[in-house]
Amino acid sequence: MRILTAAVFALAGLIFFTSFNTAKGTNIRTDTSLLKLSDLIQERSRENGELDETNGTLRKEIEALAERDDGSTKAEDDKLAALEKRAGTQKLKGESLSVTLNDAPPDATAKLPGYPEPQPDYLVIHQQDLQAVVNALWQGGAKGIKVMDQRLISTSAVRCVGNTLILQGRVYSPPYKITAVGDPDKLQKALAASPAIQNYMVYVNVYGLGWKVEENGPVTLPGYSGTVDLHYAKPVE
Repeated sequence: MRILTAAVFALAGLIFFTSFNTAKGTNIRTDTSLLKLSDLIQERSRENGELDETNGTLRKEIEALAERDDGSTKAEDDKLAALEKRAGTQKLKGESLSVTLNDAPPDATAKLPGYPEPQPDYLVIHQQDLQAVVNALWQGGAKGIKVMDQRLISTSAVRCVGNTLILQGRVYSPPYKITAVGDPDKLQKALAASPAIQNYMVYVNVYGLGWKVEENGPVTLPGYSGTVDLHYAKPVE
């Protein structure tokens, strides 16, 4: 019995020592480390935005130099311009429609009878909600799409971590605005026909999630200015 008691105290001492060594004299029950991580993420997001702008400027300079005398024919130049337009690296102007998604109020309650009181998960925008809007707009014939201030291309991934959107290395908080250039009527019909959006609208009507669709007239979407290189995992040699 004494041996067992001694073992318990020894184990407790090891736990306290490990906790002290991990905390390094700080209170590990506070959110200070989480706040520091959040600050770091925001700083990296700002830096990525500045790098995107620099990259876009350098790309324009390179294109200007290449156009001086690249030995190509007009037909080849026209073909390249068309490919760049389709790839999303050039500005795009046209009639537009925007969709804005937002979290519900934190104190929201069920507005319609027969529905349960909301869980926290019901009151926030999820990745699948953003993806549903983007997919519906493509389905409706969108010629180009911008999420927040960034143009989407074929390799763009709309991802959410917690209550934030991470898009091409930058972090955003709600409300989230998605803008598409295309025929507004066709885009509206595609949104209404999407089963995923129909499900989202239930939460809009019951719990107050934000949903706003606007026709904005002619707008100019920016060209994608980030890297177009593909990044993928490699096996360890």
